[in-house]
Order: sequence, then C-alpha cells, then structure tokens
Amino acid sequence: MAQPIALEIAPRDARKELRARLEKAPAEHAEALLDAYELIEQAHAAGVFEVLRGVLSAKDQVLEAMVSDTETSQSIHALRNAIILGKMLGSINPELMQCYASAVGETLGSERKPVIEPPGLLSLLGQFRRPELRRSVALINRFLESLGTRLKEKGCSPSSKK
Repeated sequence: MAQPIALEIAPRDARKELRARLEKAPAEHAEALLDAYELIEQAHAAGVFEVLRGVLSAKDQVLEAMVSDTETSQSIHALRNAIILGKMLGSINPELMQCYASAVGETLGSERKPVIEPPGLLSLLGQFRRPELRRSVALINRFLESLGTRLKEKGCSPSSKK
C-alpha cells in the first residue's frame, strides 16, 4: 500500500519578510523618500509641527469650542442650508448651468465696467419681439410661480420666521 508523502512547510516569519522589504525600500523608492523628506522639512520650517503639537495638547479645549459653536441656531441653519444648496446644485443639469455661467460672464464678466443705459419704453417693448428674451422671461416666470406654490404649500412667506 502507498505511503503518504509528508509535506513539511517551514513556518513563515512575517517579521523577517518585513525587514527584507524595509532594507530594499530605500533603493527602490529613493526619489519618493527624498520628496517625503523635503516635504517634512518644509512643514518643519513653516511651523506646522508646532501647531499640530499645540492642537493635540489642547484637543479637549479645541473639541469643546467646536461643539459649542455648532450648537447655535445659526450654525444649524448654515449646515442645513449647505446641505440643501448641495442638493439643489446636484439637481441642476450641468449643460443648463453652463448656459447660466456663460450668460453671467457675457453680461457682467467684462474687464471694464459695463455701461448700460436704461432703454426707452418703446425700445424695451421692441426687445420682447426677440424669442431669446421671451424664453428667459418665461423661465423666470416659471421659477417665480414654482417658488410661490412652494411658499403657499409650506404656509410661510420669505420674511416669516420659524
């Protein structure tokens, strides 16, 4: 009858493998190590480490000050508004936002101060013949109508406080 062959695997020494990798690292990653040393030197010269040591030694006071500042109603409103603003910006089609940005740049973004004379009444009425202006006015009207509907649903006006 056949006898099984004994397979003995030497135990793996993880520390020895790590030491071998560490000994090879300076030669394999010399440029990255030099960059890291330079970055550490710049941080030291700029006083970053002293600031970090100070923050770490006063971590309880720093944390307490941050928490006390976030408990105010203004901070809560600012945080909620930032979240809503993020959702709002995320819901806008980027191509439409590009149109807004281009229009703002063309209207207000010139290097010199724009000289805009107020148009006369007939000139203003004449501008309404252009479909671009009517399209923009329709967009503004749709926005204002939607805003009014939402304000009515919430039972509030922009000046009311909760």
